[in-house]
Amino acid sequence: MTAVAAVRIGELLDELAATLGGPGLPPDRGTARDIIAAVVSQPRFWPTANRDAELDGVQVERARDAAAAIRSGAPFAYAVGTAAFRGLTLRVDRRVLIPRPETEVLVDLALALTNRQGTVADVCTGSGAIALALASEGAYTRVVATDVSAEALAVAADNLGTLDPTRQATVEFRRGDLCAPLSGERFGLVVANPPYIADGEAGELPRGVFDWEPHLALFSGPDGIAAIQRLIADVPEVLEAGGVMILETDSRRAAAALALASADARWVDSQLHNDLTGRQRFLVARRSRSG
Repeated sequence: MTAVAAVRIGELLDELAATLGGPGLPPDRGTARDIIAAVVSQPRFWPTANRDAELDGVQVERARDAAAAIRSGAPFAYAVGTAAFRGLTLRVDRRVLIPRPETEVLVDLALALTNRQGTVADVCTGSGAIALALASEGAYTRVVATDVSAEALAVAADNLGTLDPTRQATVEFRRGDLCAPLSGERFGLVVANPPYIADGEAGELPRGVFDWEPHLALFSGPDGIAAIQRLIADVPEVLEAGGVMILETDSRRAAAALALASADARWVDSQLHNDLTGRQRFLVARRSRSG
């Protein structure tokens, strides 16, 4: 197999831009720049400011492969193999959902409501984004992350290496359905970004989501609330009295999720919080001290 030669960044930018634009279309210089920045783990402006620098053959091949994948319809994060989440750069592929900026608000809520201390369970962890962000930014003594998918947990375990070794030691991954791997234990905080799309809403999803991201992590029954309903019912069994639960949902499910929590006497102070776009997305509830 012939080794790929090193290429100047300026030349590679022009090549990738033309590839991404395609016949009869203008060059896509923005995406070409972002691919190179991701490959070399630099800020977005870096390739443009360093056009005379060279990428080695391995980096050039990765950039070309990423451009080809994007041309075939792959989401950018899958094409380059990484996604940014708060201060972390996580490895992602089709085994896990791509972390969204909206979910960063869940981490902010968790840090504020727990004063960055105590014990945490992250249910439906996927790539490990929430669990690893909390372990990195908080002073939690334990962060247990669960997922029903062994493939997702393999990605999450790989991402554990993004943390400082002292924080890595606080994180544990377990396989199982929702709260089942937590049975017999109690945590001060339980967070989850569960599936919350109704089966009948599949046609409304962008092709880059429906065709590429794992359906196990997207769909949750005919009403899209099956997983949320189970969590509201089961989390009290693994949450300390006075502990906090934070669930991510979407604006179509938020009111129903709030109604379910409000109807359960084990939950108090149930309320909804908005995401970055001002839409109701997060259910926050506290475990009753008497229930």
